[in-house]
Amino acid sequence: MLREPDEALLSELRAVVGGSGVMEPGETHLTERRGLFKGQAAALLRPDSAAQVAEVVRLCSAAGVGIVPWGGGTGLVGGQVKADPPRPVLLSLERMRAIRAVSPGQNTITVDAGATLQSVQQAALGADRLFPLSYASEGTATIGGGLAVNSGGLQAIRYGVARDVCLGLEVVTAEGEIWNGLSTLRKDNTGYDLRDLYIGSEGTLGIITGAVLRLYPVPRAKAAAFVSVASPRAAVDLLNTVQDESGGAVAVFELMAQRAVDFGLEYQDGARLPVGTPSPWYVLVEIWGAEQQALDTQLENALGAAMDRGDASDAALAVNEGQRMAFRGLREALSDAQTRQGGSIKHDVSVPVASIPEFIERANGAVTKLIPGSRPVPFGHLGDGNIHYNVTQPAGADRGEFIARWDAVNRAVHDIVAELGGSISAEHGIGRLKRESLVHYADPVKLALLRRLKAALDPQGIMNPGAVLET
Repeated sequence: MLREPDEALLSELRAVVGGSGVMEPGETHLTERRGLFKGQAAALLRPDSAAQVAEVVRLCSAAGVGIVPWGGGTGLVGGQVKADPPRPVLLSLERMRAIRAVSPGQNTITVDAGATLQSVQQAALGADRLFPLSYASEGTATIGGGLAVNSGGLQAIRYGVARDVCLGLEVVTAEGEIWNGLSTLRKDNTGYDLRDLYIGSEGTLGIITGAVLRLYPVPRAKAAAFVSVASPRAAVDLLNTVQDESGGAVAVFELMAQRAVDFGLEYQDGARLPVGTPSPWYVLVEIWGAEQQALDTQLENALGAAMDRGDASDAALAVNEGQRMAFRGLREALSDAQTRQGGSIKHDVSVPVASIPEFIERANGAVTKLIPGSRPVPFGHLGDGNIHYNVTQPAGADRGEFIARWDAVNRAVHDIVAELGGSISAEHGIGRLKRESLVHYADPVKLALLRRLKAALDPQGIMNPGAVLET
């Protein structure tokens, strides 16, 4: 049974992390980014080393006090916010942001888990290497948080998700031990893979304090296009054409509904539609390689073939890096742009790439039948099957009444996802938002195994209590 920390424990914790290492949690720390969850906490702890994290965990374990990890606060499923009593302590690694080592010869970088994605990208570039994990919140999101939810992003089609770019971890266990798994090996079959166990566990099994990450050669050339396509099916066909033409060089392939792009254009001052005429669907495609002329030719050939088939009607090719980033900026603005349109019910789902057209068609029909006038806003990483299927409230509707239908809309969409062999959480995790959905959709044997793992590795249930699995 968990307890709230008393003054004696808080005094011990203060002695471990120092006076500047204990703060009153602010509104930012207690409110989920979209306002769906309002949390509570007795203190915000800011250790500056894995040793301090371990001592904090040992003290909380002995006292039976819950610990909620807090990374960059960019999570979208409530994993960083605990609303129900007893109050936990929040644990932030914001003082642990060191780039420990960069090894361009073996293409690795070792970092503290509190380092932001952007800082790791910059450190890699300083060694003429690429760290490929990338998404809109990379200036705030931390490596530890990204690994904890196994985040994805725009370039996952080429480089994979967080799990794929991580070679080793340093983890503080639920009993306050430090597991040093900071290996640079590509091959290591000595027993169960603890790295993969902690990645995606959302802080419910231990605290990631450090990581060895994979680096890649910096692409010397990039070709990009913003394309008008007739339908999601045409987009899938275009993806296959570009992959075939470029020899698998696609690094970004994003599908956007016309409504999503229109919202984005309203949101960004000075933004304009890159193509000449509106289209029901758009695609952002980038191919990366070594030689610019070859990439340009490959992309132009693929687009020409798509236009000949009637799959594409228009395309704007980026003529310089600024234009490529403008294309990408329009895509990355889509999530925030929806907030200006009122309430938005979110879905982070994945289905087999070939099933995306059927999923979108069926989901559009289901949600508009459930809430007439609702406005589906599908967009996302078509190249790896991950669609952010968001639904904006009907124009002029009451936001509160619309958001109150969240569970019903989720169930309608997730039922379709399940029927197509997909996942209800592609890259944002389960957190507290999708906990009941996990119980509903997960294979019963998988769910039982998850519970056994939690009980074995965190027998007191102090690690992020209530996230992923009910306590």
